[in-house]
Amino acid sequence: MTEGNFVDYVKIYVSSGKGGKGSTHLHREKFIEKGGPDGGDGGRGGHVFLVGNKGLWTLFHLKFARHIKAGHGGDGSGDRSTGADGDDKYIEVPLGTVVKDKETGETLFEITEDGEKQVLSRGGKGGLGNWHFRSSTNQTPRYSQPGLPGVEMDVILELKVLADVGLVGFPNAGKSTLLSVLTSAKPKIADYPFTTLKPNLGIVAYRDFQSFVIADIPGIIEGAAEGKGLGHYFLRHIERNSTLLFLVPVDTPDIKAEYDILVNELTKYNPEMLDKERLLVISKCDMLDDELKAELKVQLDVAFKDIPYMFISSVAQQGLTELKDKLWKMLND
Repeated sequence: MTEGNFVDYVKIYVSSGKGGKGSTHLHREKFIEKGGPDGGDGGRGGHVFLVGNKGLWTLFHLKFARHIKAGHGGDGSGDRSTGADGDDKYIEVPLGTVVKDKETGETLFEITEDGEKQVLSRGGKGGLGNWHFRSSTNQTPRYSQPGLPGVEMDVILELKVLADVGLVGFPNAGKSTLLSVLTSAKPKIADYPFTTLKPNLGIVAYRDFQSFVIADIPGIIEGAAEGKGLGHYFLRHIERNSTLLFLVPVDTPDIKAEYDILVNELTKYNPEMLDKERLLVISKCDMLDDELKAELKVQLDVAFKDIPYMFISSVAQQGLTELKDKLWKMLND
């Protein structure tokens, strides 16, 4: 999927159908005098549903469908005939879609399972026909109920990518390169900052035909939680990850300082990020010989007492099997 086709935020206007009117019909038939009321009920207005579809990865199909309206209910008629129900509208969305009321900002619900169906806008109830209002003292009621109006609302759909592992790092840390060698994904790779402009997903094939999903988001810089750079807009995509992989290049002047900046930005965005499993991966280690790696390991053992770390090289294909094993163990413990 190209970057231009990845859409994770849309605003749409939805309107359910209004209910049909009840009938005020009086029965008329040869040889039957004063047949009495037999007006039927109006049909209900159509609902607007959101349905989860695991085959979708983006909200692109809703980018140009800003107005979605369900059908109106039919009016009731004689012989106690009920009007037809309005046509329902079904909006398919990818798993991980969060629905918010545009006016209040309130989160209405989330779609997390394939085939899950939620009512977004409920259709108006059909009016009762005059048959319901007959009584011993009012044998020929000449009135009925109108149908109730539908519900109109502006909603925001936000996609939070569902992945097992989230890649976190500064621009040019090598996240896209790592994703390309671990999975079949083909993210854009270039030697300049913010090469990645949209989240990328990849499926890592593991032993015995098992797999897990990795998400790569645009690079995070200091101040991202306040809106600097691109990463702040996509931080919500790693809220759902159970494990966070912090990628720091070995040629970084201060690995611990860069790691602390990344953790601080995630914490300011959502403190619950600290509850996730974390793994520090030192990339571009094909630049090191065994002696330099041993010296660096001594420093890292002191700086990262409680956080596991690994050395890898995406280009030289070093440490990738061990990385898969470590991630699989973290995901399944």
